[in-house]
Amino acid sequence: MTTAGHSSEVLLDLQGPFDLPRTLGVLQRGAGDPSIRLDPGSAAMAGGPQGTPGAGAWMCQRIYDAQGRQRGQASLRFDQLGPSIVRVRVAAASGDGAGAHEVSELAERRAGRLLGCLDDWGDLELRLDALGDETSAALARVRRRHPGVRLPATGALFDQLVTATLEQKVTHDQARAGWRQLLRRHGEPPPSAPGVPAPDWMRLPLTGDQLRAVPSWEWHRLWVQPALSKTILRVAERARRIHQLSAETPAETAAVAALGVRLRSIPGIGEWTVAEALQRSHGSADLPAVGDYHLSNFVGAAMTGQRTDDAGMLRLLAPYAPHRQRVIRLLKLSGFQHQKYGPKLTPADHRSR
Repeated sequence: MTTAGHSSEVLLDLQGPFDLPRTLGVLQRGAGDPSIRLDPGSAAMAGGPQGTPGAGAWMCQRIYDAQGRQRGQASLRFDQLGPSIVRVRVAAASGDGAGAHEVSELAERRAGRLLGCLDDWGDLELRLDALGDETSAALARVRRRHPGVRLPATGALFDQLVTATLEQKVTHDQARAGWRQLLRRHGEPPPSAPGVPAPDWMRLPLTGDQLRAVPSWEWHRLWVQPALSKTILRVAERARRIHQLSAETPAETAAVAALGVRLRSIPGIGEWTVAEALQRSHGSADLPAVGDYHLSNFVGAAMTGQRTDDAGMLRLLAPYAPHRQRVIRLLKLSGFQHQKYGPKLTPADHRSR
C-alpha cells in the first residue's frame, strides 16, 4: 500500500435528500470492482426523502491536470452522515511535479462533482408535471420516491472509456472479470493514511503507459477478446489527449455531445461506448446508450408496453430532451421488469487454451 503524503477531510452538503448508493452504484462494475465499492448493505437501503444516512463507499482515482499530466493519486472514503451531508476523507500521494497537499485539494474539489452536486433535476421535474400524460406522471412519481438520486461525474473519461470498451458485445461476467483481473494483476495499490486506511482489495486504474505494457497473451488470460484489447490500446495511445479533452469539456449537453463525436473518431469506439463513458465521466443527462442489446426493448416496454428498436426508443424519449438519460435512470429505478428475448449468450472460456 502506498503511504499517503497528505490526508484531509471535508463535509459536503448536497442541499437536499441524497441517495449515495444509487448515485455511486452505477460506477461500480460488479461486486468485486477493485476501484470502487459500496459498503455491504448500502445498496439495500430504501432511500427516499430522508436520503441514505449510514451509507458509505470507497473509491480510488488518478488525478490529472488540464494538460493531461498525472498530478497524483487519491483514495476517497465517502460516509453519509445525514439526509444531505456526506463526509469525504482523502488520502493523496504526489505525482508529476505536484505536492500531495495539492493533489488532495484537487480530489476534494472533484468529490463534489462525483457525488452529483452540480446535477440539477429541477427542469425535468417541472417538465414532467407540465406534460401531464400518464407516462410523465408515472416518471414524476418515481422521482418523488427517489429524490436523492444524482448523475455522478467522475472526471475520469479515460478510465470510463476503458471499462466501457471491455463491455462491448460481451456478457457482464466477461466484462467484469476482465476489469477485475486487469487491476488486480497490473494495478497499483492506492494511497493510504491512518485516517483513511485504503482497503487491501483496492487498486488504481491503469495509466495509458501501463495499459500499453500489458502483453498480448495477458489480454487473452484476462478473457478480453483481441478486438477489444486492440481498441483499449488505441485509447491508451491517445491517453494524454483524452485527459485534456475531459478537463476542458464542461458538463453541458452541447459540449458533451461534441466531445462524443470526437471520441467516435477512435477506431473501435462507437456511439454506445461513448454514451456509457460520458454518462459516468461527465454526468451526461442527455446521451442514451444507443446500440445496447436490451435498452431499447426495456424503454419501449416500460413506456408503451411494447418492445422497440433504437429509433423507436429515441422517439419515445424525444419529449424529454435534454434529460433523456435522466428519464432512463428513472425507468430503471421504477422497478419495471421486462421480458428479455433472444438467444442467451454463453461465451466459451478460452483463457486456458
